[in-house]
Amino acid sequence: MPPVRTAAPRRRLLAAGAALAAGALLAGCANGSTSSSSAATDSIDYALPASFTPNWILPIGTASHLNTNNVSIAETMWEPLVAYDGSTGAVAWNKKSSVATAADFAKDDRSVTVTLGDRHWSDGKPVTSRDVEFWYNVIKANKAQWAGYSEGKAPDDWTSFKTIDAHHFTLTFDKAYSPQWMLANQLSLIHPLPQHAWDRSGASAPVGDLDRTPAGAQKVWNFLNTAAGNISGYATDPLWKVVDGPYTVKSFSTSGRVTLTADPHYDGGDRPGIRTVNLLPFTTPAAEENALRSGQVDYGYLDTGDLGLKSYFTDHGFDVKPWTGWAVTYMPYNFQNPAMGPVFRQLYARQAIQYAIDQPTLSKVIFNGTAVPTYGPVPQAQVSQFVSPTQRRNPYPYSPDKARALLAEHGWTERGGVLRCTAPGSGAHQCGAGVAAGTEFRMQVLSQSGSTVTDNMMAAIQSSLDEVGIKFDIKTAPVNSVLAQTPQCKPSDAVCKWQLSFFGTAGSWYFPAYATGDALFQSGGGSNFGQYADPAVDKLISATTTSDSTQAMLDYSAALAKELPVVWLPEPDYQISVIRKGLGGFAQDSLANFHPAMWKWTGAGK
Repeated sequence: MPPVRTAAPRRRLLAAGAALAAGALLAGCANGSTSSSSAATDSIDYALPASFTPNWILPIGTASHLNTNNVSIAETMWEPLVAYDGSTGAVAWNKKSSVATAADFAKDDRSVTVTLGDRHWSDGKPVTSRDVEFWYNVIKANKAQWAGYSEGKAPDDWTSFKTIDAHHFTLTFDKAYSPQWMLANQLSLIHPLPQHAWDRSGASAPVGDLDRTPAGAQKVWNFLNTAAGNISGYATDPLWKVVDGPYTVKSFSTSGRVTLTADPHYDGGDRPGIRTVNLLPFTTPAAEENALRSGQVDYGYLDTGDLGLKSYFTDHGFDVKPWTGWAVTYMPYNFQNPAMGPVFRQLYARQAIQYAIDQPTLSKVIFNGTAVPTYGPVPQAQVSQFVSPTQRRNPYPYSPDKARALLAEHGWTERGGVLRCTAPGSGAHQCGAGVAAGTEFRMQVLSQSGSTVTDNMMAAIQSSLDEVGIKFDIKTAPVNSVLAQTPQCKPSDAVCKWQLSFFGTAGSWYFPAYATGDALFQSGGGSNFGQYADPAVDKLISATTTSDSTQAMLDYSAALAKELPVVWLPEPDYQISVIRKGLGGFAQDSLANFHPAMWKWTGAGK
């Protein structure tokens, strides 16, 4: 699945000073302890973002378990069929971390034959085409619960799976597709799973071929997801011991501390250079930065407001490097919200909101210059041939006057300090279909907590919207809670009370290599949280998946820059990394995954 690359929350250092009491540091850690960087050189201490706890191990994501760290941890244990990432410095197929060694497309682009490497599970059983078929069958039968699902895309676009032999299989498509898109955005979703150990309905049930019927595959799904809900059992459950990746879980606490240990049976190409990887949770960004100062973290991060500390860390044995991402940042509207959904469905209303967002100033002041404005659906932090001139120029530059004029033109009048609909109806100068007389232009966002940068941005947006008569209320919750509380829904659902959602402190969505919007903005898209729908846009998105023409992406970029399916916001660096000198062997992946198997101590530093 293309994960929702949710934020890595950061906050300004609250307790300065290089020498801090040990008790203060210990109190900041989620589990009450930290590990020391004076430990053996075959270990590393990696700081997880504050209040951003890993909570899922299964390499099949569901809507409430889509944070990037979950994906990174799972992929160290169960390698993808096709690992498409930026871990070597350029986004490409990383064959060292892949189970497949070749993917040969038919001349008509309607099928692909995949070759598997000579790989083994940690219990000695070979990785075969049957393990890929197992994933395929389970996903086919449970696609509605799979977070990677978008109607018409995987697995819908695969009409058959044919095993040729233990190391070759053919996937047939429902039509011709762009090989570039199919490889980078579809085949990369597949994770071979140990059929010989997981194809069962319960822990004590026998292993069989349940996956080969829809009813059986649903039983397998329920079994695996129930087991994955038991975080305290990750280190002991035999299910999670059968891996084909470079690491396995040694410990995994409900507070978020995870210890990975090198798998001695790993026979892939990305052999780990460090035996033990400690992933450390922190309750506050201040505690994480203090742990960095005291030398208890080898790989951490700085808040964007603390760039003045760069020289301190470079003078004390660290490198400080920005980690930019292939991402966009936004707040999705809930178009199904019974109160504000009809307002959000009016293009003029979305235009007025976007005119009120001063992205250049937010990028410069709130993010201290470590963010770039987002004006459309294609990432703009990196050079790309896919950003249209329309998106690049920004169709809705900051203008409170234009925002006020648009709203007044469509029947909104300020009364009691807030705009109200005084001209209901669907005429050219009325509020729009479904907007009742007296409706207040009052919105509420559920925003991720734990970041002063995010809090400051939300406060600035609140002030800007208030200037044009739009009230903007802010509630906060941890990022996992934000994701769980803002799902796709029907107006009659109790959970559909949410109006706007924000989970983008370090970027809302990190794309696969080919930055199409099928998951995000196509009708029925698995991560189209607000359920934006436009038939014309659906056609444009479909064109990006079936044609290798650059023009298809440019047309899509231009359309979504104008149509505003979400509130576009500045795209920050994923993080400002602070890395102990001597730790190398890797590039910071612009797709936001971390790859501990690549990390190596070179002799300097630790």
